[in-house]
Amino acid sequence: MNLILLAPHDLQDDHHAVVRDPRRLRHLLDVHHAKVGDELTLGVAGGKLGRGRLTHLDAEQALFRIDRLDQPPPAALPVHLVLALPRPRMLARSLEHVTALGVKHITLLHTRRVEKSYWQSPELRPEKIHQHLVLGLEQARDTRLPEVDLETRFKPFVEDRLPGLLEERRGLLAHPGMPHACPRGIDEPALLIIGPEGGFIPYEVERLLQAGCEGIHLGERILRVETAVTALLSRLF
Repeated sequence: MNLILLAPHDLQDDHHAVVRDPRRLRHLLDVHHAKVGDELTLGVAGGKLGRGRLTHLDAEQALFRIDRLDQPPPAALPVHLVLALPRPRMLARSLEHVTALGVKHITLLHTRRVEKSYWQSPELRPEKIHQHLVLGLEQARDTRLPEVDLETRFKPFVEDRLPGLLEERRGLLAHPGMPHACPRGIDEPALLIIGPEGGFIPYEVERLLQAGCEGIHLGERILRVETAVTALLSRLF
């Protein structure tokens, strides 16, 4: 946790904040080994970053005096990530990784090779998704939460929503065997679409290409979804 991310209800006034949830308290006590008087990086969810001094810490609460909140969060990546819903454990890690990298728009999509049982996972509960997003923000010292949409049907997504998403974005379909290597260092808004373990089926690839996406690949190696996501975002931006 490289940032103490404060929710609006943590703020007592413009200069004081209190943290009471067990996760952040455990991290302050057991990982930071924080002590009264320590200066730490603070940020307000959706707002700015700054510094604050710890004025009290025990197992029940931590009190901070906010010295300043005057720094903007890191710039977001100009990308909307469409990710075929991974298996639950991989979903948790993927959400944290892409949030730390600066993705602000995420769509989780159902495809043929996504097991229907994945959509019943507790990891898709709003509070669990929020938890993973917050962990990503804390890692990267960011304050702006991504938006996460769930698309449980492939065909309606491609026919009804995808055309609008592609109006002002370059559509990139990452899939093994596509004709073009993943571009490097692009400077335009993009829609990046990544399939599930086992990839998209031919019908899905055809529909995505017909919709206006450009097929790209990362080479001959077949990567796990969480590895491919990180590699693609790093190479693109």
